[in-house]
This record gives sequence, C-alpha cells and structure tokens, in this order.
Amino acid sequence: MYYLGADVGSVSTDIVLIDEELHVVEKLYLKTKGRPINAIQDGFMQLKDRYKSSEIKAAGTTGSGRSIAAFLIGADAVKNEITAHAVAALNIDREVKTIVEIGGQDSKVIILRNGVVTDFAMNTVCAAGTGSFLDRQAERLDIPIEEFGEYALKSTSPVRIAGRCAVFAESDMIHKQQLGYNESDIIGGLCEALVRNYLNNVAKGKEISSKVFFQGGVAANKGMKTAFEKAFGFEIIVPEHYNMMGAIGAALIAKSAFEKSQTTKFRGFQLATSKFVSSSFECDGCTNRCEVVKIHENENAIGCFGDRCGKWSSKIAM
Repeated sequence: MYYLGADVGSVSTDIVLIDEELHVVEKLYLKTKGRPINAIQDGFMQLKDRYKSSEIKAAGTTGSGRSIAAFLIGADAVKNEITAHAVAALNIDREVKTIVEIGGQDSKVIILRNGVVTDFAMNTVCAAGTGSFLDRQAERLDIPIEEFGEYALKSTSPVRIAGRCAVFAESDMIHKQQLGYNESDIIGGLCEALVRNYLNNVAKGKEISSKVFFQGGVAANKGMKTAFEKAFGFEIIVPEHYNMMGAIGAALIAKSAFEKSQTTKFRGFQLATSKFVSSSFECDGCTNRCEVVKIHENENAIGCFGDRCGKWSSKIAM
C-alpha cells in the first residue's frame, strides 16, 4: 500500500509514492508547461500500468497548482509548500533548523525551531537565483545546466557580479565575458551573486542556524551549494530527494490524514484517460465578484475553485 504526493508548480509537476515505511518507491518529474492537468494525467499514465488504484491509501497535493490537482485526483490533504517542505525535512532529521528552497521560479526560506515552523519568507518579485534564471544563463553560455555547478567549482577567482536583479545580473555577466574573464570564474561569481541576492532579499532579517537543508531543483548545482556554505560558514545538507521534497511532504501529510479518517477520496489512475475541460465565471453573490473556475470531466462538472467564501468550492458543481 502506498501514499501519493503531488507538487504542482509553474515549472514542474512532481509526483511521488511512499510506502508504509515512508520510503520513496516512485518519483516522477514532469514539465508543467502551463498545463497542470495534462502534466498530472501524463504522470498517472505512467503509474497506472505499474500500480493499482486500490493500492493508494491516500493522496495529498501542494504547490501553486494544489487546488486544481486536489480536484482532479481526489486529494485527502491540500497544503501549502511551506508546510510540505517542512514536513518532508523533519521526517529526515528532527534537528533541521533552516530550509533553503529554490525551485524553478521562486525561492523561499523556512525557519524551524523544535520541529515547528516559526517563520518563513518567499521571493515573489525577482527571478534572480531561481532555476529558470540559471537555465537561461547556462543556455547563454552554451553550457549544459547539469555541468553548471562543476564549472563553478573550478573557479579560482570568482568575478564580482551584480546580483540584486535578474536583468542586471545578466547584463553584468555579459560585460564580464566581453572583458575576457573565463567561464569558470564568471559562473562561480554568478553563484555567489545569487546567494547574496537570496540573503539580502528572501532571507533578510532571518536567523539562519545549522542544520540547514538545501532543497529544490537548484540544490543539484554544486556551485550554489558551495557558495551558500561560503556565505554561512558551515556545511549545508542536500537531501537524497532534494527535488521532490514538496511532493514527499504532501504524501506524508496524506498519510496522517488517512490515519485519522481511515477513508480516502483518491479517484484512481483512470483519470489519465479522462477528458478535462476548464471554464470560468464571475460570481455575483457579493462585492468580491470572484472568478470561479469550474472543471468538467468527460462533460460532467466535478468541482470548482477560486472563490474566497467557499460557496462553490465546498460542493460539487452541478
């Protein structure tokens, strides 16, 4: 028997299965490409031939697309990314005090004390330091993103690059190229600039204490890990499933929900072959005039979301 977790983000959709012993037995990384429904269906298409729907005890969702994902799969738990990442980290080590999480289009810091989230912050203004920004720079330099970190580690004298803004960082990096600096020193300097950006914006005013977990797709970049360690003055830990921690947290939360209710809303892997259509309307029930999204599966309305008061999302739309 397994528990399913889905982290639906703007760049990627991550799906994991964990067993009763909390081991990750399956993990899928899928590009969202602005179509979260299709990404979930693609993932379920891969899973339905290897697992039975009856083997899934419960399911949980997180990420920016957690609401729509919850409607589709029949989630037993729907939680924000802060909670999901914290739960996953604490499951590995109860002593973790800080989580540095950098994904495709956002970054966040989570402060924990005695196993409880006491503070957090997210970067929602500038893309500097996120995975999509690093992908763009790797493409500009004609270097595979998988090798970006190795280049940074070869740097002997990292170049000082302005990192407060993605646009300024890119233009400054181009200027340093024109001056003849080698790629390793430019990339090493870029990693250090992005760490400064993170500490001066996302983590500003936060007490960064060890143990620190580095999570999210950017944690694969050894240059970023080294730059963070240089700035902190101590080692940081990259978990084994660093890029799936949100989905793992969602699965763990779903397990807790099942243990309380002993029932599940999970709708099964057959939704991989269903036809989904989304439509929207403006609710005139009050002055908020919420834009409500209605989801149809094979021409049957299965649910709504987007309303603030729960008038529509609390019931199956008819």
